[in-house]
This record gives sequence, structure tokens and C-alpha cells, in this order.
Amino acid sequence: MVQKQDVLKLFEKIKIDSSWAFADKTRKDTAYITHGYHRYPAKFIPQIVSRLIARYTKEGDLVVDPFGGCGTTLVESKVMCRPSIGVDINPVAVLMTKAKTTPIKPLVLARTFIELKYRLGSYGSQTKVETSDHERIDYWFKPEQKRKLAFISSEISKIKDRDARDFFYCGFSNILKNCSIWLQKSNKPTRDFKKKPIDSFVAFSRQIKAMLRGNTDFYNLLQERGCVETFCKVFCTDARKIPAKSNSVSLIVTSPPYVTSYEYADLHQLTALWFEYTKNISDFRKRFIGTSFHTEKEIDLNSEVARNIVEKLGKKHKKTATEVATYFSEMNQVFREMYRILKKGGKTAIVIGNTKLKGVEILNAEVFTEQLMSLGFDVEKIIKREIPSKNLPSTRNPKTGRFAKATDKTRVLAYPTEYILILKKI
Repeated sequence: MVQKQDVLKLFEKIKIDSSWAFADKTRKDTAYITHGYHRYPAKFIPQIVSRLIARYTKEGDLVVDPFGGCGTTLVESKVMCRPSIGVDINPVAVLMTKAKTTPIKPLVLARTFIELKYRLGSYGSQTKVETSDHERIDYWFKPEQKRKLAFISSEISKIKDRDARDFFYCGFSNILKNCSIWLQKSNKPTRDFKKKPIDSFVAFSRQIKAMLRGNTDFYNLLQERGCVETFCKVFCTDARKIPAKSNSVSLIVTSPPYVTSYEYADLHQLTALWFEYTKNISDFRKRFIGTSFHTEKEIDLNSEVARNIVEKLGKKHKKTATEVATYFSEMNQVFREMYRILKKGGKTAIVIGNTKLKGVEILNAEVFTEQLMSLGFDVEKIIKREIPSKNLPSTRNPKTGRFAKATDKTRVLAYPTEYILILKKI
């Protein structure tokens, strides 16, 4: 097994590589084609993915993302003519990815939108609308907004073409926060009773018009490169059960969830509740990696660094120590699966940052590197980059370690830098 001090010394020597910050890229650059369809926490920028794909694959090589998120890896694989497979346990993420990776003929989609707008124009105070009586939806939405949203959702459901339907559902999902009383500048679920939500019809129309432009750019780019038919598939399943053949994958590019990944369930609750992906948020949290809700029979950390971190946490807060131990154990299982699907010589590129919980440094990058080397990977390159533009709930309360409210004056920057761990299967 790789010695703890070897990995720690390796990381001590790594300096920031400014070329990987992409600090010159604007929001427009990072949201080009379909990347701007939907907000998403911890979304890495497409320029990182495209550079990795260009450097470590050739056209036709299979690319996989075990933590697919909103589909950044799959979109970039598609425009570079690399077949790809994505996996995510979160159905909200899968919906986004399906919409973002599916090119639709622009004229067909525009015609569908015109027809949908015509039907939405029939809405009035006398229109019969079936609304949800879920208390959590009532918690977030004012009655008239809820009624309008229910009408929009109902009309989208009548669209026969599944790809077009997913496209409009994705747009609908992205307006929910703006149409609710969720505090606009906060990633943490906080109500703002003074907020005046935007009208649902106005928000939906603006959202879809922007997405139509993105789809047109995406479709034209794929046509120009001959990649429209390039295979791309996303599965709603566990990252430890990737639907890919053994020794078939050339490159894995992924940004795993952090140890508090169940917080992302809170961030996606509006869509999850509205589409009935879950009936309660507590149940939704249990699906994510590294939660204290999991009942692992055996914890296999496969890392001296991880054992040291868990031991330190255990002296301060046992529940947090259990969460971190479960997280590292489950990530080790994912890495075993990644080893299985990679070809010999295939690369994995993992984008991850370190953080702090209960005053203890959580060295995710060092732990992952040690686990991967123990499983049969060799370090190809480790890149340290600044994060000037990552869409991430980036502040935490230093005492609790939880994502902080926008109004929390004690909050601290959680992820000022991150690593790209590039390892090769030997």
C-alpha cells in the first residue's frame, strides 16, 4: 500500500497552474451552447473537460462520467465526437443532462414552442387547473404562482415528442427558484417573505427563448463537426454500478460530490418535489453518497490519510466522523468500478477540492489519490487550479461546516482552489 507520507509529500510540492484557471473566460464562454440551460451547484466549466478530452482521447474513444451532474462532460464529449455515458443518482440531474445533450432540429423545436405558447395563452382565472396539495410546495410557492406553474407543467406534459418534452421540462425546472419565495441570492434553502417572485409565464418564456438559442448553436455545431449521431446516454443509477463493459473506457472525467453531498438534495428540492421524484426531502437525501443515513456493514477507507482524518473528527463530532468515513468508503467503491471499466492505460481525471469540517482539514484529493494508487492506478499528473468562476455554494460556517446563508457574517470561502487528479490504469 502507498505510504501516507508519500502522498502528502507529493501534494506539498504541487504549485498552482494558472493555465487551468481559465480566468479569461466569461460567463457567456462557460455557458455556451447548452451549458447555460440550468443552474447547478458545483458545476465545473466545460473548458476543463474539453482540454482533458483533447489531451487524453481521440475521436471515437468512450468517455464516462460516474457523477454526471448537469451533463458538462457528456456535452463536451458529444461536440468532440466522443461517445459518452453518464451516471447520476439524482433524477433532477438526469433530466438536465438529457435536455442538454439532445440536439433537436431548431425549426421543429421553435414550432413546438409556438404551439405551447398558444395553449398557455388560454390561461385565465376560470381555467381549471389541477394543483398539488403537497405542503412543501405550499411552503415555497404563493397560491397564484403555484397555479400558473401547474398549468405550464400540465401543458408541457401534452407534448408528444419526448426529447422536446424534456427540453421544456428542463426550462420549467430552472424557473422554479425565481418563481418561488426562495431567497434569490442564497444556495441554501431560505425563504424570503419580502420577495416578489417573477410571473411564471414571463419567466418561462424568457427561459425557453434563451434555451432555443442554445439548442440552435448546439445543433449547428454538431452538424458542422459531423457529431449529431455520436452516442450519448445518461442513466439514473448509482456510480458504483456504471453500465459500461469492462476494459472499454478510454477516459473518465468527473467531479464527485463532496462529503456533504446530501445538501445538494436540498438545493434541488423544488424540481424533485414538483416532478414527484420524491415525496419528502429526508428520503431524497438518503440517495446521495456519504450521508449518515447510509448503513454500511463494512467501512473500507483504503487510505491512511482517510483514517487519520476520521480519527481526528471522531474526537470532535462522532456523527460527522461517521459521515466522512462513509463517504470515503463509498468513494473507494466507485473507484473500484472505475478501474473495472477503464482500458489498460486508460485515464481518470477527477476534479475535487479540499475543505474543512469541525476544524479538521478534509484532504479529499490526497485521500482519493491514495485510494486510487492502492487499487492499481499510477499518477499521471496532478494539477492545482484556482476557481475563479465555479458555480458552487462556496461559503461555509466555520463551526458547523455546513453551507452558509448569504447573511451569515462568519462564513468563509470553502473551495478557493481545487485539484485535477489524473491517474492511469496500469
